[in-house]
Amino acid sequence: MQEFMDTYKNNIDYIENFLLETVFNLGSLHERESSNFSKLFKIFPSLELVYVCDEKSMIQISKNIYRNKTSNIPIGRDRNYLLEKIEFDSKNIAISKTYISSATGETCVTVAKKEDDKVYFLDFNVSALLQRLGLIEIHSGFNFISKSFYFITAGVMMILALFTIGYSIFEFVSSLLVKNGLSIELIFKPVIALTLGLAIFDLAKTVFAQEVVFKSYSKNSDAEYKVLTKFSITIIIALLIESLMVVFKIAIDDYSQMLHAFYLIGGVSILIFTLGLFIYFTKKAK
Repeated sequence: MQEFMDTYKNNIDYIENFLLETVFNLGSLHERESSNFSKLFKIFPSLELVYVCDEKSMIQISKNIYRNKTSNIPIGRDRNYLLEKIEFDSKNIAISKTYISSATGETCVTVAKKEDDKVYFLDFNVSALLQRLGLIEIHSGFNFISKSFYFITAGVMMILALFTIGYSIFEFVSSLLVKNGLSIELIFKPVIALTLGLAIFDLAKTVFAQEVVFKSYSKNSDAEYKVLTKFSITIIIALLIESLMVVFKIAIDDYSQMLHAFYLIGGVSILIFTLGLFIYFTKKAK
């Protein structure tokens, strides 16, 4: 939703001018009241709620009229607080800032119009409005398939990560009981497995959060760079631990093999240097 709000703020003048001019060009809203504003809902796919208040008292005198239903509960409510958030122009039309609607629970923006001693309030759903104006692209069918795929994939990755962590603990405990003693290899292997399990779980969590719970629609989002950086750092840490274990083993068993440890440490160093360049140029590009 934060991306929706950023897109809205970046295009606020265009959006507000569109809403104000379109509502003004609709003409009399009073004439559409008898049909529960059915034509308005056809004209505006993003319109989700319409209600009417008395101009003097600001008491709601109409039902809450939704696209496919109505509600009598709000009739008689005092709506004076709405006037504190809006300012009418010379055409007797005003527009609010974005807020969470208590009626729908969605982020919306309200257009108000004074007409015939009444004030007509039209609530527009922000995400539907941005989609309608071509500022974001959402296809409901493909979006469902995409979310389902990411949900299944992230779920399997989390399960595998938990198996990796569980196996490392089981291997450590069983080796400790069988060998009746500690060794460098016995300590480092579970640490490496735990680190890899953490990296997999963290990647799955990020995919689940960005693609399922809070779907990303931003065309300029840098979330992918953050995921890659975080995952790469975790893998590098695992490789550094592995390199340290190799050095200890070679130092204990056979110094002649130390060159292989040097190659491994050199390879990890190249990865660190490459990741550093990636982070530097990414930040510089911003």
